[in-house]
Amino acid sequence: MSSLPAPDISVVVPLYNEAESLPELVAWIDRVAADNGLSYEAILVDDGSSDSSWVVIERLREEYPALRAIGFARNYGKSAALYCGFEAARGEVVFTMDADLQDSPDEIPAMRRMILDEGYDLVSGWKRTRHDPIGKRWPSKFFNWTARAVSGIRLHDFNCGLKAYRLKVVKAIEVYGEMHRYIPILARQAGFRRIGEKAVEHRARKYGCSKFGLERMVKGYLDLISVSFLSRFGRSPMYFFGSLGTLMFLLGGGTTAWIIAAKLWKQAHGLALRPVADQPLFYLAIAAVILGVQLFLAGFLGELVNRVSSDRNRYLIDRRL
Repeated sequence: MSSLPAPDISVVVPLYNEAESLPELVAWIDRVAADNGLSYEAILVDDGSSDSSWVVIERLREEYPALRAIGFARNYGKSAALYCGFEAARGEVVFTMDADLQDSPDEIPAMRRMILDEGYDLVSGWKRTRHDPIGKRWPSKFFNWTARAVSGIRLHDFNCGLKAYRLKVVKAIEVYGEMHRYIPILARQAGFRRIGEKAVEHRARKYGCSKFGLERMVKGYLDLISVSFLSRFGRSPMYFFGSLGTLMFLLGGGTTAWIIAAKLWKQAHGLALRPVADQPLFYLAIAAVILGVQLFLAGFLGELVNRVSSDRNRYLIDRRL
């Protein structure tokens, strides 16, 4: 496969139980590429669908030679699907979009020009007008506001599935867990700072229903904490755990020494004194010392894990086209 000429664009489409929308989506991508004189590859990543999605993909493969596909043995999640799609991508510009037809392939030419002509490393879609229930729109607004405040990246819609990347960007980042929401943050961490945004068309869902529930908001904020922590201390966890552990150890140790010294001074001068073991502050100080040591050891363990862990996750793929 490496001997084949690289296409102009790669379109990575993670999907889960989207059999009805796939024929229309692939035909749409093919039409946009043909109208704009672009060679392309469409990489469909079936995230362990339980419907007939893979059967549909096999049928589409006969009609569209530019179609490639990866099928997971079980449902790993959108981040895993994007990770494997990025590994397989070869196009000069790589696009991601959802398979539910809410993202429009008609945006591809303009976003490609932003990458090639305007020098952006990543262009994120902005669903300025959303065709989603209010129960999804308002939590999403608050989530995006929080992500902007924490990351400093001025994007309106971090979680928009429609994005465009230079090929070197997708090869440099590692999308894992639920981090697909924070790909712009991961890209900036990798050194790609030319991040732009384009208002894109958002369409109402035509088939089926959303595969994401309210639990994604909880996961989103937990992941935001994780990616913020990793951006600052991912390479040197000792800076965080060691500093906090040292502070607690010194605070607890100093308090313990002060309590004992105060008792000895009162004892030497014949003053009334309170037994050390009867003072709650003494136990708090001891607890601080113990926690300080544990945090310091956690920093050491984090450094060891950093040195010996693999740089890549692996997912079980049992089908390819």
